[in-house]
Order: sequence, then C-alpha cells, then structure tokens
Amino acid sequence: MSDKAFLDTNILVHAHEPGTGLKHERARAIIEKLWESGGGVLSTQVLQELCVNLRRKMARPWTVEETRSLILNYTEWQIVVNTPNSVLEALSIETRYQISFWDALIIHAAESSGAEILYSEDLSEGQTYGSVRVVNPLN
Repeated sequence: MSDKAFLDTNILVHAHEPGTGLKHERARAIIEKLWESGGGVLSTQVLQELCVNLRRKMARPWTVEETRSLILNYTEWQIVVNTPNSVLEALSIETRYQISFWDALIIHAAESSGAEILYSEDLSEGQTYGSVRVVNPLN
C-alpha cells in the first residue's frame, strides 16, 4: 500500500484561500499531513493551474514573488512531469471514463506516480480510476 497521495488543484486553492472557511481548514490539514509524511504528489499541470488561480482568482490575488515562493516549496514534493505520452494516455482515460481531458490528465499523473489516493473536490467521491481512488477531504 502506497503512502503517496496526489492533490488536485482545487484542494491546493482552498488550502491557500482563507476565505473558504471549513474547506480551507480541511485542505490545510491534508497538506500538513502530506508535508509530515513526505507523501505529497503534484503534477506540472496542477502547479500551472495553481499559479493561475493564485494570481487571478483569489480574493486577494497573489504577487509573482508570493506565487514563486509557494511553487518553489511544492517542488520538494514528488512532481509528475507531463510528457507527450501523458497526453496520449489521458486521451485514453478520457474516452474510457467519459470525463474531461484535464481530469484524465490528473488521473494519469496520479496513477503514474504510484499514488493510490487522489484528493479532489471535482471528481466523484469514492470513484476508482485504475489504481487510483478519489477522496474528497472537503466534505
């Protein structure tokens, strides 16, 4: 059993946006647990989406330097780099499960990292995609 867990962008956004209340607290708790265990996994896609959300969609948009500093911290986690093969695999996952391409790319990254849990608010709680099970820690 793997101690790795992959985080979808929405969990990170809630963790860094205090205005989301209970969701913020729950997301922060998951991230703190993963910092302690060393089991946190992200992908280049998640880091890119996080940058956009921090800079454009927060109640108080982050500066470039604040964003850079946070991303630099997250590079201590395992980072899955999306490749041309990742895109092809995501297309297969999209077709198989009838989900969005972007969600399929997240699932592929989680699976390729060896993570058994994918923390996400957007994907269906309890759904299994290959070897990855979706958990919504914000409920």
